[in-house]
Amino acid sequence: MTPGSRTIATDARMSPAIRWLSAGALALLLLLPLGPGAARAAPTATAISASTTHVYLLRGVLNIFSLGLDDIAAKLQAQGIPVTIANFVSWSSLADEAAAGYRSGQIKTIILVGHSSGATALPDMIAKLGQLGVPVKLAIGLDSVFKTKLVAGNAERYINFYIANGAGEPVRRDDGFRGKLENVDVESVPGVGHITIEKNQIMQQKVIGAIDAVVFGNRGRPVQPTTVTRPQRAASASSLRN
Repeated sequence: MTPGSRTIATDARMSPAIRWLSAGALALLLLLPLGPGAARAAPTATAISASTTHVYLLRGVLNIFSLGLDDIAAKLQAQGIPVTIANFVSWSSLADEAAAGYRSGQIKTIILVGHSSGATALPDMIAKLGQLGVPVKLAIGLDSVFKTKLVAGNAERYINFYIANGAGEPVRRDDGFRGKLENVDVESVPGVGHITIEKNQIMQQKVIGAIDAVVFGNRGRPVQPTTVTRPQRAASASSLRN
């Protein structure tokens, strides 16, 4: 056998092994990620629940006495919950926005929080949302004033934190309102007052705890960062109206 024929025979014997190695290498390559972000984990149920919730926070008069709502909003955003902060006079347009988001499916859970006059406006916002066929999962009033009364609409749970020896008072209800009303006197909370109730750390924990119970339930809320950045007033995620 000539040297040339010997070489041809050797290549013929090696070709099955080479083909096997090539196939194995190709299979390994197919298992490797194509690049950063190529394989993204599916969003968790907790993340989905947070992202489809929207919390509307209504300030009181002049936008200068309810700045504790900014802190609450920042802590909610740190958990992935979208928020909108506005003055109480914007309650009607906010109801329209919330209804549009609910109908589109972008918002599944609507939560309202108000301080002082912002709390007084909550029943009007709930009533309008009811007219638009949109339910409110939770509403929280912080020291509502001016004899607040729930007359219509559907809020599954309405919590009115008020200071019995101060400007706030219990919220009343009519037969047209559908939902559970809770009046909670917090005058015994250290350092609480009408213009500090939304800034008080204990009260902020109560508000955020009630919201987290709705949004996350038994799944548990995400771990919050040590430092929380207050939302920018002009940020799209936290709209502010004057």
